Amino acid sequence: MNTTGTAPLFLCGIDVGTTGTKTMIFALDGTLQGKAYREYSCSYPKPGWVEQDIDMVLAEAFSSCREALERSGIRPGQVAAVALSTQRTTSIFLDQEERVLKTISWQDNRTGNELKEIERKTGKDGFYEMTGLPLNTTWIITKILWMQKNEPDTWKKVRRIVQVQDYFLRRLGADDFYIDYPDACLYGCFDSAGHQWKDELLDIAGIDRRLLPLPTPCGTMVGKVSREAAALTGLAEGTPICVGAGDQNSASIGAGITEQGMISVSLGTGGMAIACMDYPYRDPKASACVTCHAITGYYQFEGYQIGAASVFRWYRDELGYAERVEAERKNTDIYELLNEKIKQVPPGAKGLIMLPYFGSAASPRWNPEARGTLLGLTFAHDRACVARACMEGITMEQKDILTNMKENQIPIKSVRIIGGATNSKIWNQMQADMYRLPCDTLAVEDAAVIGAALMGGAAVGIFSDIREGVRNMIKVKEHYEPKPETADLYDEMYGIYCRAYESLEQGRVFEKISEFQSRY
Repeated sequence: MNTTGTAPLFLCGIDVGTTGTKTMIFALDGTLQGKAYREYSCSYPKPGWVEQDIDMVLAEAFSSCREALERSGIRPGQVAAVALSTQRTTSIFLDQEERVLKTISWQDNRTGNELKEIERKTGKDGFYEMTGLPLNTTWIITKILWMQKNEPDTWKKVRRIVQVQDYFLRRLGADDFYIDYPDACLYGCFDSAGHQWKDELLDIAGIDRRLLPLPTPCGTMVGKVSREAAALTGLAEGTPICVGAGDQNSASIGAGITEQGMISVSLGTGGMAIACMDYPYRDPKASACVTCHAITGYYQFEGYQIGAASVFRWYRDELGYAERVEAERKNTDIYELLNEKIKQVPPGAKGLIMLPYFGSAASPRWNPEARGTLLGLTFAHDRACVARACMEGITMEQKDILTNMKENQIPIKSVRIIGGATNSKIWNQMQADMYRLPCDTLAVEDAAVIGAALMGGAAVGIFSDIREGVRNMIKVKEHYEPKPETADLYDEMYGIYCRAYESLEQGRVFEKISEFQSRY
């Protein structure tokens, strides 16, 4: 570790999520010095459509950076590097002056027709073999086709198609639009082994590669903070700007997932299970994503969940009025109150099962027409049962993902659980029981932020590489062992969960209700 000089150095990580931004300042041993958070929202113009004011998000991110620096008590000049973790596959269309024309969120699933067009031209297996991605509306290539067909006047003005990582780096002061290799994979037209755009897929979508950002390794310095950005963020002008990674890739680094056999499970707005691999594996069923790992030359086997903690947040916002009132009266956090109420409900929520497909089904089922479902309601159930069913349903979808990993012979020795859900001890134990695997939490639960920060440290030579950054900054906090009796109950529930999904899919219920929602 290179720390030449007399004044102590610090690293800044900014995690730009879907519903909020966190900025954290770290010492080089991973000790948190200061943090700040800003919350915001998306807009939902039609069922299945999700958009966002990305310049509003940028302003909130920069504001959180300024506050985190102020809270840390350090001088701006002591920040050795700033790097980003960002929401993935949010499509940002820019004009000649780099003004935002439209931003389509990663959660948006309006592009079903465009998906079918790609399938006709490549086949499901062909697309997967080329990209490592199952055909899904999430990928940016489908959003590009949608823009071409549905907003041709706007499309004529498009001069750059970027994601949040490259847009924010540019606004900080980078000299061009740079995209990390893992995020580039999620355009749906990138060669993950060759680290370059794939001409065959660009041609299918009619994409000029000059519209796309420059693929760049994670942990690369790409510029310095501009005077304008310094005034907005509180960072010193000239602070090195470094390529981080998409939030899930950054989180796998922040969880220390750098070798085969290591698995992370993240429950944030969306969810993700990630296994590190040393070759670009392809799932014979084309049901799991394989993208670049943040460490160049390694790959991630990804199990992707569209609605995770956001489903629990839905309960808080839409059904949790009584709990909000009670939390305010008791001057306590609503999530702490919900956790206490969930503890009073036995595992299994008295036979209430949620399929948490609020934003459709991703890994391993990949069904854009799937919808959230609550099964088994009786007069014996109350709000606490529904809250527990939400938590269990979210975790059950992750169990579905890990089961798919095991079927693909992916070794799983233990799990590191990350994301905002780790603040709930009952949820941590639930995960150990549901997965039937030992689970660890980390000293810094916001793995994506610390992952970005340490990649910044590697970019400027404080660490020799990303792995040295992990060894210095990532530490285990708590350990959870599965309880056999509860694990048995959850295995039985999982069987019902799978049969429920299959019945709704094969009976075309998901298809019919999706069609109904699109019309009304």
